Amino acid sequence: MIDDAPRATNGRAPDVFTPGGWSPMRQYAERDLVDFVIIGAGAGGAALGCRLAENGFSVVILEAGPFWRPLDDFVSDELAQQNLYWTDARIIAGADPIALGGNNSGRGVGGSTVHYSMIALRFRPQWFKSRSLLGYGFDWPISYEELAPYYEEAEEALKVAGPVNYPWGPPRRRYPYRPHEVNAAGLVLARGAEKLGIKWAATPLTTVSAPRGRSPPCVYRGFCNYGCSTNAKQSALTVWIPRALRAGAEVRDLAMAGRIEIDAKGLAAGVNYRREAAWRFQRARDVVVAGYAIETPRLLLNSACPLFPDGLANRSGLVGTHLTTHAGPGAWATFDEEIRWYKGPPNMAVTEHWNYADEGKDFVGAYAFMSQGPLPMAWAQTVATSRGLWGRSLRDEMRKYNHMAGFVPVGETEPRPENRVSLADETDRFGLRIPKVSFSYSENDKRLQRHAVRFMSDMLAAAGGYDIWTNYKDTSHLLGTCRMGGDPETSVVNADGRSWDIPNLWICDGSLFPTCGGVNPSLTIQALACRMADRISTLAASGQI
Repeated sequence: MIDDAPRATNGRAPDVFTPGGWSPMRQYAERDLVDFVIIGAGAGGAALGCRLAENGFSVVILEAGPFWRPLDDFVSDELAQQNLYWTDARIIAGADPIALGGNNSGRGVGGSTVHYSMIALRFRPQWFKSRSLLGYGFDWPISYEELAPYYEEAEEALKVAGPVNYPWGPPRRRYPYRPHEVNAAGLVLARGAEKLGIKWAATPLTTVSAPRGRSPPCVYRGFCNYGCSTNAKQSALTVWIPRALRAGAEVRDLAMAGRIEIDAKGLAAGVNYRREAAWRFQRARDVVVAGYAIETPRLLLNSACPLFPDGLANRSGLVGTHLTTHAGPGAWATFDEEIRWYKGPPNMAVTEHWNYADEGKDFVGAYAFMSQGPLPMAWAQTVATSRGLWGRSLRDEMRKYNHMAGFVPVGETEPRPENRVSLADETDRFGLRIPKVSFSYSENDKRLQRHAVRFMSDMLAAAGGYDIWTNYKDTSHLLGTCRMGGDPETSVVNADGRSWDIPNLWICDGSLFPTCGGVNPSLTIQALACRMADRISTLAASGQI
């Protein structure tokens, strides 16, 4: 039903905190010349749209997916909730093709933050200068010190629940909410870490540990990766979008952007988009693309025109290149005691030891790893596909479910030009060329994963686990493809996310990342969006946009 009829229409949008409720929403006519059209309502687009609207700009946000109502739409059903993912046709290629869907995409207002694991970690400061300080990857055009105030802003907006003294990174203000009680799966990580003499911590999470406005505290039902039906999760849908609406932004759901139009002066004039079975056009002074690491380069490439025959913002030839992902090989073990790892958020304990330790590595890069809590269907899928178990053997393995624990890293991969998003010849239901996503691990990427698997296996054994087994095929998060930089020859946009080629075209999502680090990216994306909003306001005040 929600894929056919937009909900945000007629001057109102869903009130996500009231079953069947509505919030007033300003609406613009397509003939209106709005200040910003933002394509994508995920972590980057929603945060930027909110902050720009609060700074007085007129803003329209286009989102390809539906406007979710968590209290009405989300159910305790692993299979049904997979409609949260972006599952449109795509082609995957390379020696290590990336499985696309649940772990790396979102379709709907809020994007993938609607079903993310809520892990809110900052980048290690040195990663912003990884080439200069650590000898690999690329330097970012901004420093940790420039982004730190915006990390703090994002953590406050999302009411991150974390430890009073987080053991890694520079000194910082305490998290807004107290940490969650660590579940038994997290205590396995804690026990193993203490046996091996490394630090661990309760994972900073964006699900509230105490009431916040109309958000109740987390009740630990464990369906976080399938949409939070109580609104304890602090996502772009429940945090930035309500603020954006109150500030006067308009959100158009089920609005698939097809092309950015360029005028005779070589500037972006607006966006062609499909909604309610018709192609429409919204005029805008500035256009922001926030479609994440596949849809952003796809739209730029699909918008090629006589002035920009190789696609928009692509004079460097770098649009779509240097795709990175987070490698996620797993290590799993059986324990005598009941763990019941499905209770609570899926990743309640973390160690960033190998994000901050540079000695003892046979690779460049970094990884953190967390305790795990897969629900039964997801776990059966992992067991079946990783070990080839089926029938009675799969059933016997699933009987151990309540006694299992395991770890999965967020493993950094190298940004390489051959890993890329390009356009296939095939088209989708809108007549748009679909993306082809090519990816292969480097030898360094493989060494990092082997190191992680060895270390995690040792930790499981130290914690009392046995029958340890591993799998290597999982990934998460897609980053890069439109990287920011300080040189138009070697980057797509500048430090503000502004295109070098088209000054009123901007990018605000994970495609900006020159390197991907060893932590989940959503907090950094939102911090970048907050910084970008302030930079745009400063530039506007001085007549530079």
